[in-house]
Amino acid sequence: MGSQVAVASLGGTITMTGSGAVSPTLGARDLVGGLEVGEIATLATTPGASLTFDVLLETFDWADRQVAEGASGVVIVQGTDTLEETAYFFDCLWPHDHPLVVTGAMRHPGLPGADGPANLAAAVAVARAENSRGRGALLVLGDEVHAARWVRKTHSSLPSAFSSFPGPLGLVVEGAPHYFHPAHRLPALPRPRTVPPVPLVEATIDDDGTLLDWLDVGGVVIAATGVGHVSAGMAAAISRARFPVVVATRTGAGTTFQNTYGFTGSESDLIQRGAVMAGWLCPRKARVLLRLALGAMVPINDVFAARGGVF
Repeated sequence: MGSQVAVASLGGTITMTGSGAVSPTLGARDLVGGLEVGEIATLATTPGASLTFDVLLETFDWADRQVAEGASGVVIVQGTDTLEETAYFFDCLWPHDHPLVVTGAMRHPGLPGADGPANLAAAVAVARAENSRGRGALLVLGDEVHAARWVRKTHSSLPSAFSSFPGPLGLVVEGAPHYFHPAHRLPALPRPRTVPPVPLVEATIDDDGTLLDWLDVGGVVIAATGVGHVSAGMAAAISRARFPVVVATRTGAGTTFQNTYGFTGSESDLIQRGAVMAGWLCPRKARVLLRLALGAMVPINDVFAARGGVF
């Protein structure tokens, strides 16, 4: 394989065809076209919303093998609905300096201005570039290169659906990535053999928290209001919980606090009740991290302290 980029497809809008409502049908070879790449594999033909952690672990193992066999980088193509979550999944586990890039499309191949071919070409260019090394998993769409840690899907359908706070990590210009920041990444988590169920529960007004009493799960992430606040009823339920509870902010930007507010259900109160604050991680990525940490049996407090901050 030499220094070629390996490409795998999991399905998604980029693979969808049909005479009316479309569904995933195209394989990886259909997508690659004339791009110069190495190994090509269709690992799934699934909408992004139906991907599972089992499929992602199998995809991780495939990508790991490609690097062991000489690939300079790896590109994973999938549906954009869950692209921010899978990017972070791979970022938490990826042990190599070799780039792992995820991409997809907002417009299926039958639409005018379909963006899949351009996104895939840009992703391959990023995965091949020497200056992409040591940056963990990256998400590439619309010639923007996003860090898996920060990227979010912020619009349901626009081609510019993905954004990062405080901005993209770099841009693809004339077929090559240009980065605004030096490479930086955290050590990878151990690959878990299995991952326990972890639901995501959003805290809302007049929420008594009794849903937590009904759950039999490995852990829970609560998408809390503001800087990590829940109702008094939810706070009491967190005290009763028989599983780890991680609290993230549902706002879409910003971090959870540690010790500013002191009322029942505030961030400091929840910490005293045993909850772990997600910091800058959004609720969806906090859920990914909690599942991986539980599956790898590593200390949850330490993992979120390391990965929930700004770095």
